[in-house]
This record gives sequence, structure tokens and C-alpha cells, in this order.
Amino acid sequence: MPTKPRLGRRWIVVALLFAATVINYVDRQMLGLLKPTLSVEFGWTETDYADIVFVFQAAYAVCYLLFGRFIDVIGARWGFALAFTVWNLAHIAHAAASTLTQFMLARLFLGAGEAGNFPAGLKAVADWFPKQERALAVGLFNAGANIGAIITPLIVPVITITWGWRAAFVVTGVLSFAWLAAWLAFYRTPDQHKGVTAEELAHIQSDPADPAGRVGWGVLATRRETWAYAGAKFLTDPVWWLFLFWLPDFLHRTYGLDLKGFGPPLVAIYILSDVGSVAGGWLSSRLIRGGTSLNRARKLAMLACAACVLPVVFATSAAELWVAVLILGLATAGHQGFSANLLTLPSDLFPRAAVASVVGIGGMAGAVGGMLMSKFTGWVLDSTGSYTPILLVAAGAYPLALLFLHLLSPRLAPAAIKTGDGP
Repeated sequence: MPTKPRLGRRWIVVALLFAATVINYVDRQMLGLLKPTLSVEFGWTETDYADIVFVFQAAYAVCYLLFGRFIDVIGARWGFALAFTVWNLAHIAHAAASTLTQFMLARLFLGAGEAGNFPAGLKAVADWFPKQERALAVGLFNAGANIGAIITPLIVPVITITWGWRAAFVVTGVLSFAWLAAWLAFYRTPDQHKGVTAEELAHIQSDPADPAGRVGWGVLATRRETWAYAGAKFLTDPVWWLFLFWLPDFLHRTYGLDLKGFGPPLVAIYILSDVGSVAGGWLSSRLIRGGTSLNRARKLAMLACAACVLPVVFATSAAELWVAVLILGLATAGHQGFSANLLTLPSDLFPRAAVASVVGIGGMAGAVGGMLMSKFTGWVLDSTGSYTPILLVAAGAYPLALLFLHLLSPRLAPAAIKTGDGP
């Protein structure tokens, strides 16, 4: 067995994926942070805001599926570059919006572009990492979502108070293009990258070789493993959308916080979620290295993470702000740890040629679930003004998702498919 290199170019790939995910989530979260300000300026109802989120998620759902296939065909380098360009231009375009329809259009194109982030990122991880390291690699780059959520309430209020909310979209968007230059300059597949040593390449390629060729959507649609992954995404992704788009509103309604006061609580919540993302990925990777089967390691880690989300039902009844922050932080940590393991399953179960396509199918399912959650949340808040029913749904999503996954794929055995088949 080749000696595992501790350092190497593969970790620079993770750093780039991490940075892209930070930018993705800054762009994604800004509207939620600015919701109280924009709702007053433009007279939005809860249903209006839910409709804006719904449009984003609808575009995200469709384009997640399309990007998954597209990236399997052209590769992560150019697929990620295109996705990033689309979403960053759409992010900047928010600065020109003045009507509900214009905000919906900006969010539509933002969702279309942002849909490429995870298919491209997971494709890159599958190309650059053996199975024993993938959950950790995914956990690290997925932690960018939390860092993005931490950065947003720190920088956006400062820019908004100083120059206005429109400037916040322009400044963050223009600065983000530095990432695109770095990605195109560095990223290649391992066998084409001049900086990869023979030792590192042997480590990356230590898993059994995949068969050559492509795998069609028609083949993937007939496999239980595809729907095990997609079903779990359908159930759990909406909860993350809820945290991302409605946490500032929850803190505003429940504890009277405004744009100046959101920062410390949101930073604390997303620091905890960052810990959960890395810890969840580390746990299953550590169990696998210790001799635990992949099936048992992934599911034990996911079970532990699901347990962390359950107390979120008590967030609305917490007497103190920081008690609620701790409960919400534990729940977001549980989600991110669960997600770090769930996101490794396409590369665990399918040939590399199919990874981005499966990720696309699952991402579409998750976005559809998010669309339903957005409409449900808007309806509940307009009807009752209470987050309690919403958080009850969130708490139950993870045990149900793990049960569904286990029923459809009890051993997490690789899908029995041949490349080169199907449309």
C-alpha cells in the first residue's frame, strides 16, 4: 500500500472549494439578513418574501439537475467557472432591483448559478480524494457554508449602514471575482496537474478503478441508491434553507434584534455549525480508518448528528437569547455534520462518471423540498406568527431521512451499474 501523503495539492483543491462555498453562502444569505430592512422599504408581506425564496429554489432545483449532468460531461474546472460567473453576476444585479418582480428575477439567476457549486465541488472531491478521506474533505469545504453565514452578518451591516444596501451587493460581488481567477489558474484533474507527486497520485488512485464511460440518467433513475440519496436530501435540505433564510427574522420576531444586533448571535450559531460540519465528516472518516465498515460509519455519524437537531423544538420557548442561540447552533451543527456524510454517498455508491449527475438529482430533490418548506413557513407565519410548528417539522426530518436511507440502501453497497449505458 502506498504511504499516505499528509500534505499535497488535493488540500489546495479543498481550500478553493471552501472559498467558493463561502462566497456562495454570502451571496445566498444576504437577502435573508436584509429582509427586515427591505420588507419595510418595499412593503413585503411574509408571503411576498416566501415567493422570492421560492423562485430562487425553483431555479436552484432545475439547474442543480442540469449542472450535475453538465459537469459530468465537461468536468469540474469549466463547469464550476460557468456556475460561479452566472451566480456572481446575478448577485450584483440585486443592486438594481426595485420591485418584487425584479428581485425575483435576480434570485432566479442567482439560484440557477449557485446550483453548480455542490455538483462541481463533489465532482472535484471524487476526482482528488480516495473514499477514506472524502467525508473529511466534504466536511471541510462544506464548512464554507457556515463561514459564509458568519461573514455575512459581520460585513453586510457595515456596508449597508455606510453606503446603503445596494452597495453591499456590488462590493461583495466585485471582490468575489478574484476566486474565479485563482480557480482557473490552479485547477486540473490530478493526472494532469504538474504539481502532484507520484506518491500523492498513487494515494488518490488507491481505490479500485472505475469502469470507463458515462452513466445515463435513465440508468441512475432505476437505482434504489439514487433515490435513497435524493429522498434524504428532500427531507433535510429544507431545514438548512429555513435556517439560512429565516434565522434573522426569527431573532427579530422573538428577541427584537435588528440589523445592528444580528451579528453576534448569527456568528455564534454558524461557528457551531462549522464545528458540526468538520466533526461529522471527521467522525465517519475516523471510524472507517479504524476498521468500521463504510455503511456503519456513515450511518452512526448521521445518527449522532440527527440527535443534535431534535432539541430545536425548544428554541421558541427559550427565555434567554443565548439559550436559543445554543439550541439553534446545536441544530445547525447537526445538520452540517449530517450533510457532510450524506454528500459523500454519491461518490461512495457510484462511479466517478456519475457522481455529479447523482448529486444533481439529489440537489433537485432537496430544492423542491425547500420550495415546499418556504411556502409552508410563509403560510404559518402569516397565519399564526409562530415558529413552533415549523421547528417541529425540522426536528423530525433527520431521523426520518436516516430511516428512509437505511430502508432503501441497508448496506450502502455500490450501485450495480455499467458505464456507457442509458441516455
